[in-house]
Amino acid sequence: MGRIIFDIETAGCDFNTLDPAVQDYLLKWTETSEDIEKVKESLSFYPHTAQIIALGMLNPDTNKGRVYFQSPNQKIATFEEDGILFQSASESEILIGFWSTIRSYDRFITFNGRSFDCPFIMIRSAINRIKPTRELIPNRYSDIHIDLLEQLTFYGAAKRRFSLDMWCRTFNIKSPKSDGITGYDVKAIFDSGRYIEIARYCVGDLIATKELLLIWENYIKLQP
Repeated sequence: MGRIIFDIETAGCDFNTLDPAVQDYLLKWTETSEDIEKVKESLSFYPHTAQIIALGMLNPDTNKGRVYFQSPNQKIATFEEDGILFQSASESEILIGFWSTIRSYDRFITFNGRSFDCPFIMIRSAINRIKPTRELIPNRYSDIHIDLLEQLTFYGAAKRRFSLDMWCRTFNIKSPKSDGITGYDVKAIFDSGRYIEIARYCVGDLIATKELLLIWENYIKLQP
């Protein structure tokens, strides 16, 4: 057993492909064209309207890992970079691979995983009719899942919830956003067919989370 960091990247569907009833529901409280555009831009952040297009895992103690990523209509051979195995897969294959791997670990590390990654994985797994193998969201104060956003805000005592990029810049860690890509850009990059770029961006999040974990463990966490 051991511990593993994981992170996902998501991309929303085309708004016009949604069922008309779903479109009406999403636009129910919009009043302006700007409101409508914001709704369309937010589709990537909900499992109801988006897919997982990349999912990365990294063992922070061995620096070995794997990233699954979607590459529709492109055949991309599996390859390795710096101890990370890159593997093209469908969303269902991504989720099957995740659940198969995660069952071998007894601790999980994320950044904002309790609020975003874990619920997203659970719902997309159900949509794909894939059963989970582990409880991703245990008791909030359990050490089974270490969500670094929760740790760095001291479980909500600090009211402002800064992004991973902000925490990286605070602690002088290389931010995965420093190359000019953010979560808001992933959909456009995916639509343009730059699939490996998304996979590498996901790996950047994993590495940044590992470095943030080391800061938290060595300088913030009080040892029992």
